[in-house]
Amino acid sequence: MKTETRLDKKFAALKAEGRAGFVTYVMAGDPDLETSFEILKGLPGAGADIIELGMPFTDPMADGPAIQAAGLRALKGGQTMDKTLDLVTRFRQDNQDTPIVLMGYYNPIYSYGVDRFLEAAKAAGVDGLIVVDLPPEEDEELCLPALQANINFIRLTAPTTDDKRLPAVLANTSGFVYYVSMTGITGSRDIDSGGLKTAVQRLQTQGKLPVAVGFGIKTPSHAKMVAQVADAAVVGSAIIDQLAAHLDDQGAATEGLVPAVLTFTGELAGGVRSARS
Repeated sequence: MKTETRLDKKFAALKAEGRAGFVTYVMAGDPDLETSFEILKGLPGAGADIIELGMPFTDPMADGPAIQAAGLRALKGGQTMDKTLDLVTRFRQDNQDTPIVLMGYYNPIYSYGVDRFLEAAKAAGVDGLIVVDLPPEEDEELCLPALQANINFIRLTAPTTDDKRLPAVLANTSGFVYYVSMTGITGSRDIDSGGLKTAVQRLQTQGKLPVAVGFGIKTPSHAKMVAQVADAAVVGSAIIDQLAAHLDDQGAATEGLVPAVLTFTGELAGGVRSARS
């Protein structure tokens, strides 16, 4: 990395405040482009410290039913990579501080063109990437070019990542480490607190980076529990579920959708902030 990124600054600020961060995940273009933008725009005010923005893909193998459905709704509505990047551009018109991390799969980036994608992502105001199907052995494909462009490349680690594998996973990771608190797909079951503190400390010690914990955080109490041991708590499927609950019979946004999503986000943020108060 060449210079300090928004993610670096955000985690430094959180450390100075003595609290964990709250990371929210939403799918770009779900359930439609403008509703998606209204949610994105409102997330910082609802308490999101960092935003993960999903890049819709037709074969999201690591995602659970909620996020799969969100991606399909977005694609059905005509969401494209250009439109996803434009969401970030529009967001940056009024918010220069909240980090945005694009999360998804390599195929849409490869199809777009890596160099073209990184140039456009940087221009839009993207701060980091999470690409779940690119292992460390493929770092030359995207990870190293992203770092050269001063875009953080964030890796996923899991309970199954052993001591032999971990150094390779962490080698070119920057921004933060994303610890998947359980095996399986996103949103499949509730988070298990057993062993979480030990797992987070292991990553903090070996990686020297902030550790964000996700998968299975569904309530403010879950968020509080994670925030007591990790540097950040990540919530995705539960927010998507809240969105889906406010669609009409045709799958379109109802009038109360955006307020409901942002209110729920605020409740989760309250859980995070209460952890070290």
